Amino acid sequence: MSFLGSLFKDPKYQPGDPRKPEEIADADIISPNTQLPNRIPPGQTRTRKWPVLDAHGTPEIDLATWSFEVDGLVEHPQKWSLDEFMQLPAVKVYADFHCVTRWSRLDNVWGGVPTREVAKIVGIKPEARFVLALAYDSGWSTNVPIEYFLNEDSLFAWSHDGGPIPPEHGGPVRLIIPQLYAWKSAKWVKGVRFLEQDQAGYWEEGGYHMRGNPWGPGDGERFRWS
Repeated sequence: MSFLGSLFKDPKYQPGDPRKPEEIADADIISPNTQLPNRIPPGQTRTRKWPVLDAHGTPEIDLATWSFEVDGLVEHPQKWSLDEFMQLPAVKVYADFHCVTRWSRLDNVWGGVPTREVAKIVGIKPEARFVLALAYDSGWSTNVPIEYFLNEDSLFAWSHDGGPIPPEHGGPVRLIIPQLYAWKSAKWVKGVRFLEQDQAGYWEEGGYHMRGNPWGPGDGERFRWS
């Protein structure tokens, strides 16, 4: 099989131009960055594929024992099984996806539970300013400012473009924060912790930016010294 032939057999390969937000009929929420005149941040290049990147490889997760837990500065800590979590109110979000390694995958439809819905259920305390997302990936974590976590287009996703999220891309559930670099969209998420003080996660401890805004000054907020 030729190289091009193998690409076109990839179900996640995008053969054409990305759709415009006004053309989207299968989403409840349109991420505001998809409405920018240039949807690709500085220093980024569009990919038609969906590359697989992670720190430790895809973990084996037993769906029967999977759980999602919310703790920290909340009034009502919660813990859900996968079945319980997938019964929470869900939305579909149209958003772009920007990896700090300089590729951008445009034109994605994510389905899952809005972060705002989870926040409403647990009742965030006023002093909470940051969120630490925790994952099944060897104790991996990442930090997110609460205002980005609570954006309308942020969600805990279990579907992508109409199908379940494959394990290598973070299934069964991953966090999606479209307005930050993709490393903040934690794969294999197992819970979140609300904090008053910022706490660096795995990549942040290695020098990645504490916020990670692709549209930040210059080349975007890739590293702490940028």
